[in-house]
Amino acid sequence: MDFLKEEYKKRSLQWTISLSFTLISIISIASMAIAFYTHSTETIRSNTIEMNKQVIDQVSLNLNSYIRNMMGISDTMCYSVIKNTDLTYERINKEMTLLYDANKDNLTSIVCASEDGAIIAASPLSARKPGVDLKKEKWFQDAFDEIENIHFSTPHVQNIFENSNYRYYWVVSLSRCVELTNMGNVRTGVLLVDMNYSGIERMFEKVNDGGVGFIYLCDAEGEIIYHPMQKAIYAGLVKENNRAHASHPDGVFSEWFDGQERDVVVRTVGYTGWKIVSVTTTSELAPDMGQMRNYMFMVFIIILSLIVFGNYIISYVVTDPIRKLEDSIAYLEEGVINEETMNEDNIFIGGSHEIRHLGRTIKSMIRQMKKLTDEMVKEQKAKRKSELDALQSQINPHFLYNTLDSVVWMIESERYKEAISMVTALAQLFRISLSKGNNVISIHDEIVHARNYLNIQKVRFKNKFTADIEIDPDIENYATIKLIVQPLLENAIYYGVEHMDGEGRIILRGYEKDGDIYISVSDNGMGIPQEVLDTLLTDKARSRGKGSGIGLWNVNQRIQTYFKGDYGLIIESELDEGTTVTIHLPKIPIEEYRKEEGRNETAPK
Repeated sequence: MDFLKEEYKKRSLQWTISLSFTLISIISIASMAIAFYTHSTETIRSNTIEMNKQVIDQVSLNLNSYIRNMMGISDTMCYSVIKNTDLTYERINKEMTLLYDANKDNLTSIVCASEDGAIIAASPLSARKPGVDLKKEKWFQDAFDEIENIHFSTPHVQNIFENSNYRYYWVVSLSRCVELTNMGNVRTGVLLVDMNYSGIERMFEKVNDGGVGFIYLCDAEGEIIYHPMQKAIYAGLVKENNRAHASHPDGVFSEWFDGQERDVVVRTVGYTGWKIVSVTTTSELAPDMGQMRNYMFMVFIIILSLIVFGNYIISYVVTDPIRKLEDSIAYLEEGVINEETMNEDNIFIGGSHEIRHLGRTIKSMIRQMKKLTDEMVKEQKAKRKSELDALQSQINPHFLYNTLDSVVWMIESERYKEAISMVTALAQLFRISLSKGNNVISIHDEIVHARNYLNIQKVRFKNKFTADIEIDPDIENYATIKLIVQPLLENAIYYGVEHMDGEGRIILRGYEKDGDIYISVSDNGMGIPQEVLDTLLTDKARSRGKGSGIGLWNVNQRIQTYFKGDYGLIIESELDEGTTVTIHLPKIPIEEYRKEEGRNETAPK
């Protein structure tokens, strides 16, 4: 999570805005799509159920009409014919035949039987099958079980009469008890009306032809009267939840049966107790749902593409002024503040009101920063000059005292020419020391100053030592702080070769190495003990107060005060071998330095 946060912080504002808006859009569209898809699927299911309910209503209406017609035939035979006929004197065959002929498309037969199973009348007339006992037939027994009701059987093969064309008809039997009159005596009989099952079959085949799901018919006990897969069910190839459906009241419910989710609509048929059942599996709605899903996916991709493109354009328009403003002030990260960067055209001011205000504010801030920086630079220059002047003041009086002391000694010894020579060298030395107030001079001038100093000291010490100067001419036009070589020569004379009686040697070298300037002063004196060597460039050397003891510390401080970096003195010494003090300076041409500092003075020759 922290990694993702860090990566998120590294991204540009445009990327962040575009990604954030896109994610929000995707979540919003996905949520809306899911809600719409869920609503659509539920709507499809609801519409399918509603359509099935309407189909069931129509089937129920047709089936009720069909059954009422059959019941009307039964009622006509019962109340208009049988009840008004004394079978001792009259027959009912004629009326029965008329009724049969009028409804033979929906009827297979009409039969009136006595309570002992004897056939009183039948239409159409046919030979009775041998061995048929009507009293054992279920329709016969149902009629006597509840004599006040009309009973409907499940589909079965008509098995009472012989058929001349050897065809067997599937029928649904409608049976009821009737009162038979014989010589004024009333006895019980049974009236049977066999409805042609094909009429019901055609009715259901028509509604099951196409559409979604299927509709079937069962009785109150769950026995199937019609089912589009009836043969497969009887063969055990297909299962149906007909028993459970028969127990349900009228209405709509969902179930999970045989590994499928199904929506079921149940409607009870009046008079019979039969159940018309509509079954729709969710898988059958899959094509419609799949089409809806594909359509929504295409719409989602199109809308998402438009949103991504729109977010990119909007984020670009919003962030482009900010990016331009950022580019225009990128130099601030590197601390570059000068007249060029303060140019009016460099800092971008544009975009919305807020961004323009920000640009103007940054511009004003940079002006203020430059003003403060200029003031700080002036203060630092003044402070640095003051520090250099203070350090310089520690050297000049000390050297002047030693030199004048030598001049006095020469005059007292009547060595006038040598005194004149030393005073002349001292004048030249001080001319360079003044340098028109400049603390930085060329290496050439600093070496001239050092040579004059050596000339003075050679006169004073009567050539007790030799001095060699080896300066690479290529470095003479580079910048150095003035009067940093003389204190090193002074230390080499007084603490290195003063007491060597002509065997002392001092070598002044100047060279370039690795892009920097090095000036070294070497002597072959006694060397410096390590414990003293470790303190020469520390504050302890400053408090030593003997001769030029503060000289090395002073030079090192002046270099480090003026040149920031790893510059200053490097001291190497071995006892009885000698000492080498090396000045490490940056390689800065004197003319370039004067140009940068705004100085046009030329060094004195």
